[in-house]
This record gives sequence, C-alpha cells and structure tokens, in this order.
Amino acid sequence: MAEKVVIIGSGPAGWTAAIYAARANLQPLVFEGSATWEPNRLNGTTPLGQLNLTTEVENFPTWPYVDAAVLEAFSKSALPPERYENLTHFYHGKRAHHGKRAAYGPEQMEYVRQQAVNFGTRIVTDDIVTVDFKRHPFRLKAREGQQVEALAVIIATGARANYLGLASEDLFKNNGVSACAVCDGALPRFRDKPLVVVGGGDSAVEEGSYLTKFASVVHLVHRRDVLRASKIMQQRALDNAKINMKWNNVVDEVLGTEAEGVTGVRLKSTMTGKTEDVAASGMFVAIGHTPNTDFLAGQVETDAKGYIVWKQPQRTNTSVEGVFAAGDVADDYYRQAITAAGTGCMAALDAERWLASKGFD
Repeated sequence: MAEKVVIIGSGPAGWTAAIYAARANLQPLVFEGSATWEPNRLNGTTPLGQLNLTTEVENFPTWPYVDAAVLEAFSKSALPPERYENLTHFYHGKRAHHGKRAAYGPEQMEYVRQQAVNFGTRIVTDDIVTVDFKRHPFRLKAREGQQVEALAVIIATGARANYLGLASEDLFKNNGVSACAVCDGALPRFRDKPLVVVGGGDSAVEEGSYLTKFASVVHLVHRRDVLRASKIMQQRALDNAKINMKWNNVVDEVLGTEAEGVTGVRLKSTMTGKTEDVAASGMFVAIGHTPNTDFLAGQVETDAKGYIVWKQPQRTNTSVEGVFAAGDVADDYYRQAITAAGTGCMAALDAERWLASKGFD
C-alpha cells in the first residue's frame, strides 16, 4: 500500500512536518538521510540538517541559558540511550561546557527528532536518490534500493552552505568557522573580537554589517578589487568604520588550535601571491548556498538558483499536485531554523488538507 505521507529530509522543517503529520494520524515515513555516506559528510547534508552543524542556538524560542547539567539531565531523560550517546561529547571530556549555556544545535535536533518518534513517525536512515512524480501514487527510490509509493510527499532537504573547500576550514567548522552570522554572530566567542567574512556579494556585505554589532573589527575578504554586491550594499560596507576591506585576497588557510578554535586566517594576494596572517576569532563564509534538489531531476519547478518554487501565496504547494516543500530547500531569503520549522508545519497541514480533498483521509 502507498504511504499517506513521505517526508524527505530531517532538519527543523522535516521533523516539524513529521510531528504535525503524525499527530494528524497520517503515519508519516521520514527518510532522514545517511550519516555514513561520504557525499553527505562532505556536503554537510548528514541527518538532522544544518542545525546539527552549529553550536549554541540562541535565537530559537523557548531555549534560554540554563546550567549545562540541566541540559544533560534533560537529554538523558528525553532520549533513548543510543541517541543520548550522540551528545555525550557536550557533557563529558575536555571540550564539555560548564556553567550556563543555550542548547546546542545537535541537542535541539535530537529533541525534535524524538518528539516526532513519540507521535509514531517511522524513520528510514537512507537518502532518496530518485523520484517519479509523473505518476500517482508517487514512487521514490532510496540509495540502498528501497522503493516506496506515496500519496503525498513533503520535500525538506534543505540547502547546504557553500564553503571554500580548505582542509583547515573543515577542521574548524563549529569551532570558529560558520556560514551564518545571524545564527552564530552573537555567541560569546565572537564578541569584541576581530572576525573575517569571505565573499563579495550582497550576502557577504549583509553578514559583515550584521557582525559589526558584535565584533571589534570585520575583515571583509574579496578576491577582486570591487564588490559584486548591489550599489547600496557596497556603499554600506565602505561607509562602515568597523569593516576593513581586504581587496584582491583569498583565504589560503584557517589558523587555530583544537583548544582555542579559530585564531586567525592566512590570506593570499591574488595579485602578488604574498601571504598575510590576520588575527581573528572566527571566519564567516558568505559565498552562497546550494539547495539539495539534484535528486528531483527537474520534476519540480525551481527558480534560477535551484530553489523549489512555492506556487501559491502563503502555501507550500509545488508545481506538482500532492508534492509540498518546506524549509531552506524553498527559502533562499530567511534560512533560519524557526522559519524552516514554521514551513514544516505548513507543509504538513497543506498535505493533510490536500489528502482529505482527494478522499485519501
């Protein structure tokens, strides 16, 4: 028999959709992705979404600073032992946090995953690699060969941040290297410290401008001698006394230690090849995002950037009737955990009402 709802993806959007679908008695099946498949590791598309790659999450409602021991006790009580083990590095060992803090992204994602499980969500730890939306029920095929049919599908595969591809950059992800200033910029490790932003478009200027609220100085690194950003955004950067332009430079290496995280970056001139070490407590990469839509093979309408297009105002409907999209796979503007969760809720409600309208309830 065809599944009522299959959800592809396991970030805030996917798990929120699962919670709502499960509570509506739709028995959702979630393909959360594989944690061991090398392309997922390299792209940062492992289960639990981009939030699983962050540290403290201060801007998600209902998670104030509490004692780390309280969060440890909560995790131990809320999660089965095998899932709690995924989080023990936050509570034990030399990098354990003591004192008060907000919940880390991996903690929050484990909690929301468990909430979906509590309501009866079923989970397959594999990636959907092909879809057939030209027939109904829809047919989906997983990487390891499993095939399922679905009456409705919610795509919540997110978008991955584009990184520079440096080994040193990968080494310090979540330890000073970030791709989201709004998510991480206010963290204590970045306050009143020099920071580096890499990029030359509107996103880079926006990230840099935002970070000046917290940083002592923001070094904006761009490979050319003129920004690609819109004129008004360029002027905003050039007029900001806390933004120091590093023209005609690329990041050659991220510097730091395991204990301190990022301590600086090594820049390389695109004109002379000379290098310069710049002290910084963090590096923010702002060179765009890539939506995870390759597996759709063009069967759902996307925009010029590859993001799925919502076809109805204030709805999550895609160009294929019965297929809905939630989170960053369709949102290239906000890209926040809370907005992704909100559209996950919307997608589940849209799917439920669509199924009812077709007599599939």
